[in-house]
Amino acid sequence: MFKHSTRRWLAGLGVAGVFVAASATPAVAAPTPADAQAAKGFDLYANDVIVAPGGPEKLVSLYSLISQPLTEYTVKVDRSGVDGFAEVQKPVGYGSCTETGAVLTCTVKDDQEPDLDLLSLVVLPRKKAKAGQEGELAFTVTTPGSGSTSFRSTVSVGEGVDLVSEPFVYLDGKPGATVKSPLTVGNQGDKTAKGMVLFFFGSYSLTPSKRYSNCEYVKDDFDVNAFACTLDSSLEPGAGLKLDDSFGFAVPGDAWAPNRDYGFAIWFTPADWKAVRAEVPTAGELGEKGTDGLLGLESVSTPQVLSRAAQTDVDPYNNETMLQLTVKGNQKADVAANGATLHGKVDKTVPLTVGFTNNGPAAINAGGEQGMATMALVTLPRGARVVEAPEYCADAEGEFGEDSGKPGGTAYACFVPQVVNKGKKAEFRFSVRIEKAGTSVGKIELWHGGPDERRAKDLNPGNDTAKILLNSGDGGQGGGGSLPITGTSTGLLAGIGGLLLVAGVGGYLVAKRRRTRFVA
Repeated sequence: MFKHSTRRWLAGLGVAGVFVAASATPAVAAPTPADAQAAKGFDLYANDVIVAPGGPEKLVSLYSLISQPLTEYTVKVDRSGVDGFAEVQKPVGYGSCTETGAVLTCTVKDDQEPDLDLLSLVVLPRKKAKAGQEGELAFTVTTPGSGSTSFRSTVSVGEGVDLVSEPFVYLDGKPGATVKSPLTVGNQGDKTAKGMVLFFFGSYSLTPSKRYSNCEYVKDDFDVNAFACTLDSSLEPGAGLKLDDSFGFAVPGDAWAPNRDYGFAIWFTPADWKAVRAEVPTAGELGEKGTDGLLGLESVSTPQVLSRAAQTDVDPYNNETMLQLTVKGNQKADVAANGATLHGKVDKTVPLTVGFTNNGPAAINAGGEQGMATMALVTLPRGARVVEAPEYCADAEGEFGEDSGKPGGTAYACFVPQVVNKGKKAEFRFSVRIEKAGTSVGKIELWHGGPDERRAKDLNPGNDTAKILLNSGDGGQGGGGSLPITGTSTGLLAGIGGLLLVAGVGGYLVAKRRRTRFVA
């Protein structure tokens, strides 16, 4: 039976939770080598921030870029470069911290739960701060065994604006339909907003109907859709704009129906978007521009002479729109298990490839409230043991994230972190050592479910189980003869419903597709 922590780990990868958390408090991705400053024994990274009078506090977080987190270190922060216009507060909960003028010193010793986050500082603009002021925070980290490393991050004062959007948009359509979606943005501040960036993140069914030349799209949108559009229009105080009539979503022809899919649209100032782009992994993967012309805004105001200071949103919590797409119709799928036969002598290692085929017509693992995700429980025949497991297969009693891909088991739960369309196969490739001579039978069982941990049925439950046959040499029937496949291993499958939350949604953030592959 799966451990509760395994289900909890995977449940945490739901799209809505990941995205909302990232948009509220951006999670720092591992910066590229160009972002990190090389040092004697380790590298550091700290994000830049832009603050505005009347705006919210911002966080500057310092990270160590090493494989093993530091357990003992001292951080010195020289705040003199920003002290004239920004207040950088003494942190709480980071060892022992002292202040000497503009220099902050924090010492951590024998950290029992180390992580890469060394220090986080709250930054606020001072009352007399003016747009355009800029300076640097200078960090120096010293460790007993790795020497010292330095890094600088920039704090700047921007012009405060307040972009707003409607909180909810409801759409509906059938598989294959194009659904218009006039997303809007307003300015309830007292300064003209000069340019905006619209960032969208949504499920498989919310596929953009056009790909515009002023938008960047995720490079490999194999299970969800993400894009960012740069719009150069000015937005005066009290005014509102909307995307032009060409913008919409093309519901895929193989979308699961009926279903409800979700997406999120957030409006940023260009400066705020630059900060998000550097810190949120989702945004960092964007890069491919479209070729369908420019996406524009309707009722664009006449441009005015504007200040050159960067702008930041003084209320970043009222410019997000949640989209709900109701997919109408009745379209589901039949998924069939694919077994295998193992041949070899005792003490030999042989390949084993098992998986499943989506016979359609609907795609699976595509998310949504009523969609279906499929996972597989692979039980080896007696006399065989795994010596190499795929990345997305974990021991049935193990921990995903810790035990994924670990050898040594005889039963594995396997999931696919992306959409599987009609006619596609998901294959899990193992290396198996034959330990006993004879003939025995294992099996692969499919488990279908949804985001609410419910058990679901595909169009043909009769092909959800397939045999894994072992015929080993060296004479004798050490395996005890053939074993009939009957029933379901309810003990091992009892917790698998929670694991289905990852399929088709969390894969966007974690999938690298090393050993799990798709074939036509």
